Amino acid sequence: MNKKIRIGLVSRTLTLRDEVPTYQKAPYVPRDIVTILGELGALPIVFPDVEGASGKDYVDLADALFLPGGQDVDPTLFGEEPTWKVGGADYKMDRFEIDLIRTFYEAGKPIFGICRGIQVLNIALGGTVYQDLQADCPGAYIGHSQKAYGAYPVHHVSVKQGSLLHAALGDTAYVNSRHHQALKDVAKGLVVTATAPDGVIEGVESEGSDQVVAVQWHPENMWREHPEMRALFEQFIARVEKSVQK
Repeated sequence: MNKKIRIGLVSRTLTLRDEVPTYQKAPYVPRDIVTILGELGALPIVFPDVEGASGKDYVDLADALFLPGGQDVDPTLFGEEPTWKVGGADYKMDRFEIDLIRTFYEAGKPIFGICRGIQVLNIALGGTVYQDLQADCPGAYIGHSQKAYGAYPVHHVSVKQGSLLHAALGDTAYVNSRHHQALKDVAKGLVVTATAPDGVIEGVESEGSDQVVAVQWHPENMWREHPEMRALFEQFIARVEKSVQK
């Protein structure tokens, strides 16, 4: 029996409110991500932000890193002060995740990011984000914070030919959209490979390699009904298997 590849899944924090107001906090990961990774033969491993732990403590535990969606990233981590549009930032989690990304990136291990994942990836590698598209991004007119059910696609993206995203999605993709922030200055080493009709960046990849792929939408909510979204996960697993065999 072949050993399963291990995917490090960065956890998010869920505040539990029961009858006794203890407000316990629990690390969690989205079930849709766990399900598709498991279906494709991988073993998801949850990476919580343990006090005092760093990327070096986790990097040998997994063959790749998955960056799920979540809350806004603290703007001070990319050299800006927060505007009133920023909400729910977790400075400790952000620092932990940035360190994880840099450690896995320097180790040459594959990384896949979605929504917040593309943003924190870009920040970790030296880029910035718009703190709020409506307030800060000239020309942004697409509805990027959809009112429709979260798994439904609501706008198209154009995909760069010859890219990894193009191999999975083709020339265009119909995607869901649940974000009010987006990439601004793209980090060195990343190239833009997907954009919305208003020019907002929807996908990036590592320049000259297949190590990094990240998208602004939520394919984990779409893969059951949209084969091209499942193909993104299949491509990720293939990249990890290729990396492990080196």
